[in-house]
Amino acid sequence: MPGDVDHPATSSVWSYVGLSPKPRRRSSVALPKRDSRDPPSKPTAKRTQPSMKEKVQAAWMNQGQRARYIKTGCVIAFVLLVIYYIAPSSYTPSTSTLPGVGGTVASDPATSTAKCTKSYSKDKPLIQYALMVDAGSTGSRIHVYRFNNCGSTPELEDEIFEMTAKKEGGSGLSSYKGDANGAAKSLDVLMDVAVKNVPDKLKSCTPVAVKATAGLRKLGPEMSEAILKAVRTRLETVYPFPVVSEDQGGVEVMDGKDEGVYAWITTNYLLGKIGGPDKTPTAAIFDLGGGSTQIVFQPTFKQAPDGGMPEHMQAGDHKYSLSFGGREFDLYQHSYLGYGLMEARNNLHRVVVQGMHENHPDGKAWLSKPISNPCLHPGSSREIAVQLDENHPLGKSVSVNMTGPATGSPAQCRALAEKTLKKEAECNLSPCAFNGVHQPSLEKTFAREDVYLFSYFYDRVQPLGMPESFTLRELKDLTARVCEGGDAWKVFESVPGALEELRDRPETCLDLNFMLALLHTGYEMPIDREVKIAKKIKGNELGWCLGASLPLLSQESGWKCRVQQVQ
Repeated sequence: MPGDVDHPATSSVWSYVGLSPKPRRRSSVALPKRDSRDPPSKPTAKRTQPSMKEKVQAAWMNQGQRARYIKTGCVIAFVLLVIYYIAPSSYTPSTSTLPGVGGTVASDPATSTAKCTKSYSKDKPLIQYALMVDAGSTGSRIHVYRFNNCGSTPELEDEIFEMTAKKEGGSGLSSYKGDANGAAKSLDVLMDVAVKNVPDKLKSCTPVAVKATAGLRKLGPEMSEAILKAVRTRLETVYPFPVVSEDQGGVEVMDGKDEGVYAWITTNYLLGKIGGPDKTPTAAIFDLGGGSTQIVFQPTFKQAPDGGMPEHMQAGDHKYSLSFGGREFDLYQHSYLGYGLMEARNNLHRVVVQGMHENHPDGKAWLSKPISNPCLHPGSSREIAVQLDENHPLGKSVSVNMTGPATGSPAQCRALAEKTLKKEAECNLSPCAFNGVHQPSLEKTFAREDVYLFSYFYDRVQPLGMPESFTLRELKDLTARVCEGGDAWKVFESVPGALEELRDRPETCLDLNFMLALLHTGYEMPIDREVKIAKKIKGNELGWCLGASLPLLSQESGWKCRVQQVQ
């Protein structure tokens, strides 16, 4: 199997040749000096003037010297040009370097672009690919990104997206638990997509990284490390792509704060708010995954000498300083582990069971009877396994039958959702959002800029006919209608697929109430604040993957081109 080799950056031959013009050669006519050894001339001899023939010969001699100098210079320049053409590129043999100012051109149609004919810099290839595997809690996904280097900032040209098939219990790496090799092989279907779509000439210089998120974090260090090691081994031994090094996080459980910041980069990069010369106001992002949720925004602190507000963001883990596209950003970020949508469901079901236990402290007979849950659709019923605390009197988990109320109870459901947020937790650095976590006020430091919601925010709201932009009050109205059921659902009859979505997901009422509680009560976003939902911008998937892939376009990010085997 081909191994990794270091391709050191090869300096251009022009870096060793001074390009500044040399001083022009000066010629002067000097009087001949008499050698002391020569016999003295006769004092009576008179110096004669050169004849016209001698003058012509001298002129031709000077002109011949100049011609020789010019010819010599031309030969040197020609040799340097030949060396420049054949000198190896520091990236890959799939492109040819152009002389002078400019970049590289494609040597084959598969590595060309309609956007330009050569790259912005000779240190960059015209086309680059990057592979990012999102190993999430409910399934794994691959993003195959294609960039051109026509400008100073890489431009995303195309993205191919594929995910593992859904299955009961999830299809993410964490679903394999002790079967590390099985987890690694589950990515084969995704890597095969990359093999099919990346041109053969670029495969050996197309980096791949795998970032696991909340699901693997909760599996514990022993199982998660075994899975990550098996994934790296399989990628390095089965596929032709260079794997980002271990010390650069090539195959890792990603830090939650990086997840949010990468999603912020993705969104603002695609919106054109970063990466260019203009200091455009940036958008905030709210990402709701299965196991965790993230918030990232760039707060603006007005000068307030009267003490009404601080003049800058307070120091702490929540502050993330970022350099991108020639600009500096001080971002607020936080990742709430355990507050993703799937975790929120269990948290809320736990509150229901705990409430029943507190009402019946001396018995367990109620566990065998249907339990009313205001967050389920009216008339619906389902068996639910509820995870409890380690030392709970009922055990680590219980399985109960939960049924929806006779009529919708959206307010009661939202009250349960708000209870899971732990707004009453101690706040050591004011102001706090929920669960004791510090957060600058959105109303005061981010009042007018765009707010983007994606992942499960989009997946639950868009199928029900909501527009791309709406207020939290409109989300509240939608939630009440969904929870009401019955005739209230008639409004969804004209929305393709909406009724099927509601019937197939009896917990939609719960999901919407949690989202509303998270945004309005948790993050304290005003009820009339407008938000935007999106799955794609300009045809490209949102999320953290693109933001994490942009740094991979530089080999300084921890990968080296692989040597291709000669067949």
